Amino acid sequence: MSDPNIEARILLALRALENDPKLSLRRAAGIYQFILNLDSRGFPPRLRCVEEMANRLLADREMPPVGKRWASNFVKRHKDLKTHFFRKYDYQRAKCEDPIIIRNWFRLIANVIAKYGIRPNEIYNFDETGFMMGVIASGMVITGAERRGRPKSVQPGNREWITVIQAINAEGQAIPPFIIGAGQYHLANWYRESNLPGDWAIATTQ
Repeated sequence: MSDPNIEARILLALRALENDPKLSLRRAAGIYQFILNLDSRGFPPRLRCVEEMANRLLADREMPPVGKRWASNFVKRHKDLKTHFFRKYDYQRAKCEDPIIIRNWFRLIANVIAKYGIRPNEIYNFDETGFMMGVIASGMVITGAERRGRPKSVQPGNREWITVIQAINAEGQAIPPFIIGAGQYHLANWYRESNLPGDWAIATTQ
C-alpha cells in the first residue's frame, strides 16, 4: 500500500518541476524520490551525486548534461529538500544505533539482572576521558561593542595529560572520580595547592 505522505510530496515535486525544461516530470520525480529514499536510510546524497543521476537520465535521451548549478536549483525548487553540511561519524558509534544490536543488548542485560537479582543501585556505568591540562576550552566572553575580531586567551603551555574515571549508578548516585596523572610520584602541591574534594582519588601512571 502506498504512503499518502510520499504521494503528496511527489505531487508537490511534480508541480515544482514543471519549470524544468530538460528532465521529464517522470524522471525528475524519480530523482526526487531517490533523494528521499537515500536520506531515509541514513545516506543523504551529495549534490554531485544528484547531478550525475540527472546526466545519466539525459544521456539516455541523447540530450546535453545539466548545468553546474542544476542540482542546487533542483533543491531550491522543493520546499522539503534542503542542503546541510554533514559531519563525520565513527563506524563503531553508528553500530551502537542499530535497533537490532541495541535490542539484543538490552535483552541480555534484563536477563542478567533478573537472574542474579541485581538492584538499580548496584548497576554502574564506567566512563573514562582524557584532557590536556594546559589547553583552555573555547568559551563565551563579554567585550566592548567596538572590539573587532575574536578575543584570545593565552594557553598556560602545560602539555601534561590527565585521565579521569567516573561512574554513576542507575539511581543517579556517583562515585567520587578517580584521577590519573602522568608520572611516578605524587606531588605535594596536588594536595596543598588544589581545591579538590578530599574523597577524590589520585593516582599516577607508573
